[in-house]
This record gives sequence, structure tokens and C-alpha cells, in this order.
Amino acid sequence: MHSLLRFRRCFTQQLKQIFYKRCYTVDTSDDTKDVIFGPEHHQFRETLNKIIEKEINPYVDHWESEGLFPAHKVFKKLGEAGFLGVTRPTEYGGLGLDYTYSIAVAEELGNINCGGIPMAIGVQTDMATPALARFGSDKLKEEFLAPSIAGDLVACLGVSEVTAGSDVANIHTKAVKSGDDLIINGGKMWITNGCQADWMCLLASTGDGKAHQNKSLICLPMNLPGITIAKKIDKLGMWCSDTAQIFFDNVRVPQSHIIGEEGMGFVYQMLQFQEERLWGTAAALMPMEKIIQQTAEYTAQRQAFGKPLLSNQVIHFRLAELATDVEMLRSMLYRAIYQYVHGNDVTKLASMCKLKAGRLVREVNDSCLQYWGGMGFTNEVLVSRFYRDMRVISIGGGADEIMLSIICKHMDILPRQKKG
Repeated sequence: MHSLLRFRRCFTQQLKQIFYKRCYTVDTSDDTKDVIFGPEHHQFRETLNKIIEKEINPYVDHWESEGLFPAHKVFKKLGEAGFLGVTRPTEYGGLGLDYTYSIAVAEELGNINCGGIPMAIGVQTDMATPALARFGSDKLKEEFLAPSIAGDLVACLGVSEVTAGSDVANIHTKAVKSGDDLIINGGKMWITNGCQADWMCLLASTGDGKAHQNKSLICLPMNLPGITIAKKIDKLGMWCSDTAQIFFDNVRVPQSHIIGEEGMGFVYQMLQFQEERLWGTAAALMPMEKIIQQTAEYTAQRQAFGKPLLSNQVIHFRLAELATDVEMLRSMLYRAIYQYVHGNDVTKLASMCKLKAGRLVREVNDSCLQYWGGMGFTNEVLVSRFYRDMRVISIGGGADEIMLSIICKHMDILPRQKKG
């Protein structure tokens, strides 16, 4: 009897050890390994970082003061290195890699010393082109996707309007059929890259049916007659990124420029939003880490009442807490990405990531700016720039309130309305 019990204990212990090794053991022999990233991802990021440090960061302050960065020049550098088509098909110039590589790029772009340029790049790679790459015709991909991947064309996304921001179904821009063409009338607002864009991924109503079934995404060249860039919007932050208000007056474009199926535009755009929200979360991680680190360094040097500010427990504890929150956000993002690349619906997780990223980046920048004192209220330090730039994360791509609504729906906690 005792021999049998000892055998069971030994056997059970062996099973636990096998299970633990298979499920929880992490190979720490290579410190570049991560939950979704391997050595190849980190090498990929190192290559991108060299471009950032040589071709972008030295000029950011100038571009911020000028209120515009040269999108065509910067995009061409990135396109030549393959960073504008990481997940796109190789036949159109992409690298054909999975979405983890796109997230690696988004994270690394966070090393750019402003928010405007990463956002502009993200519009090109993960907001204006996903539906085209997935559903567009070969002709449209040749005309718009391939040169966008190469960095020869700059893209923008035309969804928001003056009276329809997060309420996408309520857009009023119409594309009416006329022979083989579409005649477009209406306008778009808050369009990133709008002043420099060569083409727009435009969401417009192409029928009179239900609001979620009458819209189409259209590849719209921005040099057509009837397109007016009304103004470059003066923004709180993201100074070097151009944001435009655009009007369409009887703009004629072939019906063949519709991406995928007519009437599926709302659905396609919701799919594009998923990648936009995941991408935006990834791009927010490095700026937060950078600001926490810079704040630690500044408060370690800054003397007050005979000792460094960082020696105050309230400061170093707060920085540790913020760093913990950033790491928790990264973990949730990586979980969402892992599920996404394995074909799962991550609508709830992506919305949670977007919500938390928008709120946490505000908390990090506000908390850290306080420790910079008067210097934090100047334009001479990065924390003040990120304080302005990152505020938009809680607004663009679906406001916090929209994210909360989506999360509630997936939790199935909303009260059910009575019929009749």
C-alpha cells in the first residue's frame, strides 16, 4: 500500500514537472525572446531604429517648428527598407510577414521624438491600406497598394466628418452612380496626411439601404477635379503631422475603384479599426517608457531641499507604479496579438487595449510632467510634447466612450430593450 502511494506521488510529481516545462518554462538563454517576438523581430527593430536615429529624429524639432514633416521623403526611406508593407503580399512589394512584425514596427516607431510622424506612418500602413490589401482587386492593388508600400504614394483615410466622428454609420458623404462612374459629394474632417496625400481610402454611402449596409470603401486619387483641401487644421499637438478638412464637389471616379464588394464598406472599416487600435496601442508603449526613464534621470539630478527629487519616496514609487502599468498594457496587447494572428476575433481585447492606452498615456505624461516642475511647462523637453501629442489617442480611431460601449456589448451586460 505504501509503495503504491509513493509511486502515485512520484508519478504525479513527474507529470507536474512535464506540464510546467511545456506550459510555463521560458528559454532565457536569449534575452531577445518575448511572448510574441523572437530574435528576428528584434533584428527587424534594430534596422528600423537606425533609420529613425539617422533620418528622422535629428530633424523632428525643425519639422515640429515648421508644422509639417516631408511625408514623401520619409515614407520613401521607409518603403525602400520594407517597413511600409510588412504584412502585405510579396507580389505587391510587401514582405508577407505575420502581424507580429507590424506590431514590432509600431513599437519601434515609438522611439521617434514626437507623436505626429508615427501616427502618419500608421495611417499609411495599418489604417488606410488593410482593406485594400485584403479585399481589393488586382488592378487597385497595382495602382494604389504597391506604390504605397514602396513609399511612392502617401495615403490617407477618409472616414470622419464634421457631424460624424465615432458615429461612423452616420456619415453623409455620398457616391452616386453615373454610368460606369461614381459622383462624390460631401466632405471629410480630421484627415491625417490629408494635405500631402496622393490618394484616400474613402468611406461613402453608395446606396439608400440600411446605414450599415449602404457604404463602400473607395480608392480616391486626391488630384481629381472637385477635391478641395479647405484647410490644414491647427491642432493642440501632433504639430508636424498635417490634418486636413476636405470637400468633394461632383468628384468623378470609376466604380471599379470600390474596394471589394459594394455595400461592405462599413464592415471593412470595422476590420480596419481593429488593426488601427492594436497598432496605436503598440506605438504608445515606447513613448511612455521613454518619459518615465527621462523623468527618473531628471529627478535624480535635480536638487531640492538638499537632496535629489528622486530620493522622495512619493516620486520613485510613482514611477515604479507607472512602469508596472505600462508593462501590464504590453502584456494585454501581446495576448491580443497572439490571438489575432491565430485567427481569433479580438474586438473586445483590441478595444480594451485602445481604451487603456489612451488613458494610461495621459496619466503617465501628466504625472511625469509634474515632476519636471516649471521645465515641464516649456517646449524644451519631450514630456511636454508627448503631453500634447498623446492626448489624441483617447479620441482618434474611436473615442474612449465608444471603446467602453464595445466592451460592454461583448460582456453582454447591457440591459435589453423591450420590443414595442
